[in-house]
Amino acid sequence: MSSFRQMDTLRVTLDKLVYTPQLETPAERPHPFAYYLTIENLSEETVTIKGRKWVVTDARGHRVVVEGDGVVGKMPRLRPGEHFSYHSYHVIATDSVAEGAFFAINETGEPVAARIPRFEMKVPK
Repeated sequence: MSSFRQMDTLRVTLDKLVYTPQLETPAERPHPFAYYLTIENLSEETVTIKGRKWVVTDARGHRVVVEGDGVVGKMPRLRPGEHFSYHSYHVIATDSVAEGAFFAINETGEPVAARIPRFEMKVPK
């Protein structure tokens, strides 16, 4: 996906990050964090979000890469000025950092990308 150009006017904001111990998790990653994001189209062109890539790195340096089509099962189409908000979660074993990108195309088929801001998930003591 290196052919995607960075589009500064497609902005991603972390709205909220919440430790959610009530969620079921696998034994090897017992700490769930719900995150709430908003993708804003500040450009003059309509874009469609086609996929995403997350990189989650824990305190021990272990890295997990998650890639896939769409966003929570959708491929949001954002006209100029529109936004798409959603929430999902990561499950981790220890303190971790998440970052990544969304990949989109504009109406002429040109690929664009928007960075997901880096955020820390610190397991409560």
